[in-house]
Amino acid sequence: MCLSVLIEHLMTSRFSHFSERFTGPTGTRMLMDDLGEVLAGDIEYCNLGGGNPATIASMQTVFHGALSEAVENGEFSQISGSYDGPQGNKKFLLAVRDLLREQFGWPVELENIAMTAGSQASFFMLFNLLSGTCADGIKRHIKLPLTPEYIGYADIAIEPGSLVAERPTIEFLDDQLFKYNVDFDRFSLSDEVGAVCISRPTNPTGNVVTGTELERLVRMTGDAGIPMIIDNAYGVPFPGIVFDEVSPVYDRHVINCMSLSKLGLPGLRTGIVVAEAEIVDAIRSMNAIVNLATGSLGAMLTSKLIASGEILRLCRDIIQPYYQQRVGTAVAWCKQYLHDTGYFLHKPEGAIFLWLWFPNLPVSAQTLYERLKARQVLVIPGHYFFPGLEDPWPHMHECLRISYAQAPEQVEQGLRIIGEEVRRAFQDGR
Repeated sequence: MCLSVLIEHLMTSRFSHFSERFTGPTGTRMLMDDLGEVLAGDIEYCNLGGGNPATIASMQTVFHGALSEAVENGEFSQISGSYDGPQGNKKFLLAVRDLLREQFGWPVELENIAMTAGSQASFFMLFNLLSGTCADGIKRHIKLPLTPEYIGYADIAIEPGSLVAERPTIEFLDDQLFKYNVDFDRFSLSDEVGAVCISRPTNPTGNVVTGTELERLVRMTGDAGIPMIIDNAYGVPFPGIVFDEVSPVYDRHVINCMSLSKLGLPGLRTGIVVAEAEIVDAIRSMNAIVNLATGSLGAMLTSKLIASGEILRLCRDIIQPYYQQRVGTAVAWCKQYLHDTGYFLHKPEGAIFLWLWFPNLPVSAQTLYERLKARQVLVIPGHYFFPGLEDPWPHMHECLRISYAQAPEQVEQGLRIIGEEVRRAFQDGR
């Protein structure tokens, strides 16, 4: 064993069991490594794998204006030169509170809202707050009513076995489309469920859990006294990347998670949690220990937009139409370049992704990912999006997630090459 390998072995053998949740191979690490490779390398990739939102010029103009104003009036110096409290920037929290009260009638107070360092931080805190071995001695888990679900849920619960998911039903629609639905014949609750969690719309599929499904989940969890977490990172009230009319859902036991990322500010890592005061107070304490305080730049750029309600107009008039036009173009390219591959496409109801399914694909989605990467096309293989699903399911290895938020020429070229590689796999049988 060479010296460098020996040193590495000796070092990692001293890592804690806690670290094993983070240092092994994960879908999130692969996704972010690919993104870093695109940004830092000399090779030009069609990056259809990452979760970056599109850069919408008119939204950037709004943010640049807010930043310039903050620099001129001294607010930037004040924000950047001091800590906010661990609950978050008070001006921002008040703006969110007033928006939720005035626009949606939610009876929320300041004690019901906290900022975090982005959605991933929100879910790390919530999942570990509500799952694992609890104070009453019961080991609880987070329940996902259907998969596929967000890749980032998979590795954030510290205790093993803290995530349990159910397989969905599949509804076939016209025009090569399909839709996942909650299988309520499988779904049940017990005292071992610490919380139920869904994303709406769902990353990776663009699925929007129907109003009937969500109403039933909220009612079931409320009757059982179990928190219901709704991940609105792509949804309402902002950024509103949803192509059908939906409204945000409030109930005392519902924990609503939001983010500024998909407005076009992913680098500012600003998450929002709206929940009962006890949950918010716990997040406040966790923020203080892990971060001391949350970052304030995202709050500074958006507080006035949120306080005035202008953020809702921007989402309605700029962000949602932008992505609706882009998804229509991407679906047309699927028809053009994948028409003879036997593909199905999940009905794109929101978010910034297309979810492709190739039934009976003779190679795994991981192998397809590697072949595509060799041709400078980055996607995410589907099996990473089934966290907590214990039973083997071939469907997991027949799907790809692609982003249509990147430059249109990249999306078109990527879909053309995906079609070529899928046809080659079927022709060669491997």
